[in-house]
Parts: sequence; C-alpha cells; structure tokens
Amino acid sequence: MINQAVIMGRLVADPELRQTQTGLSVTSFTVAVDRSFVKQGEERQADFIDVVAWRGTAEFVTRYFQKGSMIALRGAIQTSSYEDKNGIRRKKFEIIAEDISFCGSKSESGGTGGQRFENTQAAPSFSNGNVGDYNIDEESDELPF
Repeated sequence: MINQAVIMGRLVADPELRQTQTGLSVTSFTVAVDRSFVKQGEERQADFIDVVAWRGTAEFVTRYFQKGSMIALRGAIQTSSYEDKNGIRRKKFEIIAEDISFCGSKSESGGTGGQRFENTQAAPSFSNGNVGDYNIDEESDELPF
C-alpha cells in the first residue's frame, strides 16, 4: 500500500518546538498551498494543510523556518477522530513529515546560506554492473535495450 503526500507552500505561523513527556521533539504547523485552478474573475484559493514533524525533523523546521517561509515536504497522511466541545465527532487529517526541504531563495530563508538538514544514515551502495554487456554505437539513435 502507498501513503505518500508531497506538498509545497508557505508556513502560516512560526513553528514552535515542544517536548513529549518522554523527551521527544515535536512540532505542528500549517502550510498554505495554492490551488492550481482559478475560476475566471475570482482570486486564487488555497488549502491549509496541517503537518506534524518529530525528532530531528521538528528541530530542523523550528530552527530554520518561520511564518511565510516557502517549504517543501514529503510525508504520510494520518487520520484521527475526536469529539469537539459540542460533542460532535470530527475527523482530522494531517501529514506526518518525513523529509523537509528549503525551496525559497537565500533572502527568503534569512540569507545565511549553508543551512540544511543532514541525514546521518549512510547512503546505500550500488554497482553499475558489467558495462561490457552493451555494444553501444554512439552514432546510432537507437537505445541499446
């Protein structure tokens, strides 16, 4: 099964870092994402999407992003139910962020440059295989497979 969401938009407020009772870092924030379709004579509409980030991702967001920052993220959609103050059952949708990236200019992100979220896991290794398997004629427009 696949559960992936990719969005790009602007933060509607400064993200605030919190700690769970067990000491895990967490932040919740909302991203305004413009809709691509605009009816003639009307203003562009936006969707406001709730996002939750945990651990190092939460620390990264709260350190380098603020209200109005352009942000790109990938994560999984999660749903939950709750009862509002009037006793009505409601359903909530949010994205649990897995990867977050800058997507504005240096001036939009404070102009400090060189800031990025570093993944500490080693990159997987791969092999190109035996390149001699293909006889490539560089003057031909045909692909060798």
